[in-house]
Amino acid sequence: MRDLVAALRERGLVHQVTDEVLGPLSARSRIVAYIGFDPSAPSLHAGSLYPVMLLAHLARAGHAAIALLGGGTGRIGDPSGKQSERPLLDAATIERNVRAQRAQIERVFRNAGAPVAVLDNAAWLHDLRLVDFLRDTGKHFTVNWMMAKDSVRARLEDREQGISFTEFSYMLLQAYDYLRLYEDRGCCLQMGGSDQWGNITAGIELIRRVRGDQAFGLTSPLLLDAAGRKFGKSERGAVWLDATATSPYRFFQFWLNQDDARASALLAAYTMLPMDEVNSVRASAAADPEKRIAQRALAKAVTSLVHGADAASRAEAAGRVLFGEGSVRDLDAATIEDVFGEVPSATLPRKALQPPGARMGEVFVRATLVKSATDFARQAAQGAIYVNGERVPASKKGEHPSLSPADLLHDRFIVLRRGKKDYALLRVVEG
Repeated sequence: MRDLVAALRERGLVHQVTDEVLGPLSARSRIVAYIGFDPSAPSLHAGSLYPVMLLAHLARAGHAAIALLGGGTGRIGDPSGKQSERPLLDAATIERNVRAQRAQIERVFRNAGAPVAVLDNAAWLHDLRLVDFLRDTGKHFTVNWMMAKDSVRARLEDREQGISFTEFSYMLLQAYDYLRLYEDRGCCLQMGGSDQWGNITAGIELIRRVRGDQAFGLTSPLLLDAAGRKFGKSERGAVWLDATATSPYRFFQFWLNQDDARASALLAAYTMLPMDEVNSVRASAAADPEKRIAQRALAKAVTSLVHGADAASRAEAAGRVLFGEGSVRDLDAATIEDVFGEVPSATLPRKALQPPGARMGEVFVRATLVKSATDFARQAAQGAIYVNGERVPASKKGEHPSLSPADLLHDRFIVLRRGKKDYALLRVVEG
């Protein structure tokens, strides 16, 4: 066994520990630890992948990982870090979200080569009887003690929003989760973000009062973006682990677009690369920053964990196409749509491709890549005109190069380019 606290601290994943004795204890004995996940959305996102990686690093250090999905607590909602009460989801929606998040967590652990037990607290919370719960659990907590916790106090200070009794009770339910996992699975460590400190210590207190035993808590730093918001969003919104919500290509690009300092830090937390390799990549990146070595390593590693190595390779290849380093003909239709989704586009009737074909000069004007047919001819003479990544040779006087059905990609696209990085997507439509 490895000293768990030291292993996680090396990767920048430790903010607070309830008792430093946890480190030496974990070096001698196998620790069972859990993190809870809120099923308020049908997918985890780049920010919520952070605690998944915290668990994965724990498992790779030789300890036992439990991912606890909140099929029960999700019906209430955690007030931690929330300025107002979130809308309550119906049972069917929560169950769908639990199934989707379970599959995502299991896939990440499988790709990481680490074992995990994925549980749902609905298994025990749905059968709780209110009077029994208040008698056996509620009696161990004073309202004064609960009100002193940051997650509750912040809401109480907001006279307009306040906090409902429903959300106020969340802390007790999470504490009960910890007690159940302690009794049923021998779990003695709960982990989470630093905003979970109050909920974690409530569980530790409940175990001490009910069982007379010591349990532990460990929090990781809150990961924020450059604007001070929780990490995991791009200009398009949340970066989801669900490939239908955020494609592997867009997911790959999110990590590739991190700045140098952030990419170097995320390499340790978000990848399973050994620390000596992480440090080697960091050194290479610092010596040659324009090559974006850290970003490339980060994007490939994280995309491989979430979507698999094949999807990561395809996403990487798609990105290279934009820099003229790969063939656009190797991309599938969905990736072409994704890669060129933000470049200018134009439409062309299919019948225009029939002999003698559509004049390229006119098409490039329609796509706003050139100003006129004369400009097109001049650009072509300079070797700056490309169709589907292939250079169009200069034409002799009086000749007009044209597009034909042979230029179609997946029977509906033609990728146009002027120079190194000015693209347009030509969509061929019926008519």
